[in-house]
Amino acid sequence: MANRIKPTVSDKVMQLMEKGVRIPSPFSVEIGEDVCTERISGQGVTFFSGTRIYGKKTLICAGTCLGSEAPVTLVDCLLGPHVELRGGYFKSSVFLEKAGMAGGAHVREGCLLEEEVNGSHTVGLKQTILFPFVTLGSLINFCDCFMAGGTSRKNHSEVGSSYIHFNYTPHQDKATPSLIGDVPRGVMLNQPPIFLGGQGGLVGPVRIGYGCVIAAGTVCRRDCPEGGKILCDSGHPRTEREFHPGLYKDIEKKVFNNIYYVANLLALRQWYQQIRRIFFQGQELGDELYQGAVETLQLAIEERLTRIKTFSEKMEVSIAVGQQILSGERRSLLLRQQKEFMKNWPDIESTFTAEHEKAVDHSNRDAFLEIIRLKVKEAGTDYINVITNLDRPSAAKGTAWLQNIVDHVTGRVLMNLPSFRYPERTA
Repeated sequence: MANRIKPTVSDKVMQLMEKGVRIPSPFSVEIGEDVCTERISGQGVTFFSGTRIYGKKTLICAGTCLGSEAPVTLVDCLLGPHVELRGGYFKSSVFLEKAGMAGGAHVREGCLLEEEVNGSHTVGLKQTILFPFVTLGSLINFCDCFMAGGTSRKNHSEVGSSYIHFNYTPHQDKATPSLIGDVPRGVMLNQPPIFLGGQGGLVGPVRIGYGCVIAAGTVCRRDCPEGGKILCDSGHPRTEREFHPGLYKDIEKKVFNNIYYVANLLALRQWYQQIRRIFFQGQELGDELYQGAVETLQLAIEERLTRIKTFSEKMEVSIAVGQQILSGERRSLLLRQQKEFMKNWPDIESTFTAEHEKAVDHSNRDAFLEIIRLKVKEAGTDYINVITNLDRPSAAKGTAWLQNIVDHVTGRVLMNLPSFRYPERTA
């Protein structure tokens, strides 16, 4: 009888088991050579069969469970306390306390899932930011968007099963991020939930306000930033017309929604740097988790700027085609806006990257920061508990500070686009 080669347990697996990590089938678990075991807690962590972990950035906090339903592959992800990833592939993303995904998940670069976000099976995400309590059904593709809303696990924003965020255009650009909720009000965890009905979709970039309900089966193409509306499919009229590759017509809404999205990300980065940092301090591996979250936000900002730049570069072809195809009284305005956007992109980009947001509304910022410090001193560093128990006047100070950042950045950018007259310009 031929000699059988006995399976061996890797040194990394042995190190983790010695730390206290529970690994019921150690022969089936693979830990990459670049993984730092010091960045993996030994308290209440479980890796089930088929778990594979790679990447020097990988961080796993106490109470996390991987692979309870199906094998998990984890690459350069940062997992906060009590995260449960039950099966799937996860890369270069951050999951905060009690976030979870069911089997078949495919979460790629640039995702930030905050506390108690929950996804059912077969969810695809990339460059997605979800605020606490947001819940995703099954069979969902939800890339390039932000979503907030809701006040608890029982009162949360919901994305119905078989939902799609359409984030790629016939002109082959991805300047399509959708803002479902917003940062200034969303961070306070006191807004009505948003409901996106199953078997439907959003055609990005759109803005949807708090309290909106999009009926099941509806593909939404329009903004409703004021919120509080039921949006139903009224039947997209069937039309046939010539398609001219490379020709953009009215770019005003698309440009504005991209600007507003990035301004919200800049406000969110300030929220992390000024407020959320306090809640990571003192937590095991908290400083590293905070740093990973901020780096993810920076990558999200860079991703959006890259996509807008690519969009602006497509204007040269669009203008050339438009000069031959467009007619009517709006022809001059449409071409002027495209030329303006293309020519002024360098100045727009420099406005976004100049960190103007750091200098906005220190009065409300400092007053709100002092409120948070007192609350933390009284109640501890449970983020959800502190924020959900803020009174309305206190929350309003924080919202005013962040909204002033969004408005300030948006206003400075629009100075480079004088012919744009989107309604929210003067909001």
